Amino acid sequence: QVQLAESGGDLVQPGGSLRLSCVASGVAFSPTAMGWYRQAPGKERELVATMTNDGRANYADSVKGRFTVSRDNAKNMVYLQMSSLKPEDSAVYYCNLRRKIAVLGTNYAYWGQGTQVTVSS
Repeated sequence: QVQLAESGGDLVQPGGSLRLSCVASGVAFSPTAMGWYRQAPGKERELVATMTNDGRANYADSVKGRFTVSRDNAKNMVYLQMSSLKPEDSAVYYCNLRRKIAVLGTNYAYWGQGTQVTVSS
């Protein structure tokens, strides 16, 4: 069973920084991508940043230049370094692992339980 565990969420002031970490266990395959999504109350879950196995990163426009995603493939870990945090960044941040079976045209997604990030003075 694939399990993801996030950590690092906290209460920070606007302009502050946080580093989120996620470790995946029970992985018996090479994940296609790992990354982060977030969900604020009353809003849909949205992509924040992801990274593929070959090191290509994708970022939401709202976080470009402020957030950096990194990944340790050998350890099945993914990180999110957040800086210049804004109140609108407040959300539950979820770690995501995606497995794509290309020959079947099938995608599998796994999610962590989430870690709360609150940006407030």
